[in-house]
Amino acid sequence: MIKLEKAQSIINEYIKTLDKEIISLIDSHERVLGEDIYAPINQPPFNRSPLDGYALRGEDSKGATKDSPITLNVIDEICAGEYTKKIVKKGQAIRIMTGAPIPEGANCVIRQEDTNEGKDLVNIYKELKPFSNYCYEGEDVKRGTLIIKKGSFLNHIKIGILASLGIDKVKVYKRPKVGLLTTGDELIELGQSLPTGKIYNSNLYTLSMRLKELYTEPIVLNMGKDCEKEMEEEIKKSLDKVDFLITTGGASVGKKDLIKSVLEKMGANILFWKIDIKPGTPVLCSELDKKLIISLSGNPAAASITFEVLVRDYISKLTNINHICLNRKKAYFNDEFNKGSMRRRFLRGICTETKEKTLVDLSNKTQSSGVLSSSLNCNCLIDIPSGTKSLKKGEEVEIILL
Repeated sequence: MIKLEKAQSIINEYIKTLDKEIISLIDSHERVLGEDIYAPINQPPFNRSPLDGYALRGEDSKGATKDSPITLNVIDEICAGEYTKKIVKKGQAIRIMTGAPIPEGANCVIRQEDTNEGKDLVNIYKELKPFSNYCYEGEDVKRGTLIIKKGSFLNHIKIGILASLGIDKVKVYKRPKVGLLTTGDELIELGQSLPTGKIYNSNLYTLSMRLKELYTEPIVLNMGKDCEKEMEEEIKKSLDKVDFLITTGGASVGKKDLIKSVLEKMGANILFWKIDIKPGTPVLCSELDKKLIISLSGNPAAASITFEVLVRDYISKLTNINHICLNRKKAYFNDEFNKGSMRRRFLRGICTETKEKTLVDLSNKTQSSGVLSSSLNCNCLIDIPSGTKSLKKGEEVEIILL
């Protein structure tokens, strides 16, 4: 029996560097960048117009007003995606659209609303200083600039910036492959009728979906019966396919809690067994063939809670995705819980923010380790120290945001 923090520390010793792969930019959303990226070009790649209007020399607009306009000769027209070889000289202008390259000789752009929008001759109604309404080449990004650092989490903005620079492929860290082995004679697959004494395998769906939410690739193994041979076969064939393995069920001390003896017979190094928390005390952690194996309780809520307090932080550090790490904060209990906690306990809660403080209520009065419905609408875990006799409304508590 060890403390939670000791268990977390042991697990974190097995963080390794993930391999990298090159993928298309369009597939890179929510991936972690595996290299620094420097701008290969200037952005914009030319001096461009930020609006629809006329490119001219600012000097030629001096003194222009609505009542006393200055007339210029229009010598060409440029739309976005086009360019002109003509040079703007004294007394001349070129009709220009948003995003088009500013022609040589022009040093500003007047918006069309400040002209009569003439075709061959245009009346200028406003005086402009040189380089007004002028977007410089490279003013957004200069070539050679470090744009995005290695280890960055790629979102839509970062991907858009990379696309603007013409980058179509990126090197990213591979998503960790996490094996998931759910065990127990009581489990049956969805779609089958429910015989007396059996339950549907909710752990498979709860944990595999949570693994996806945490940016990993779950590898679902065949559902295991309470049979040492079957468990051993599933574990053996999975280890060369996964970065680490999670099992559920069989980690306690019952007649058919077999996972510990199976792993010991396979030569696994047992790192710890049992954590001083509730629910989910009988967590087993081992290492086999340089792969971490975390064996959780088969009780649905216990499996889910211990996954959050143990596995989630490990995944955050493994993937270098910081925003999924354990996020703790203080809150004020807004409910009543009269049950004593001899062991450190995690309750499922609903956290709400007010202008003055953070409040937390129980998500459900029933907090049993086998009750999964208490996790419905739950957005935090309430961390209750061992020896707490009860929780009263208004008491300060620590919560872990989910």
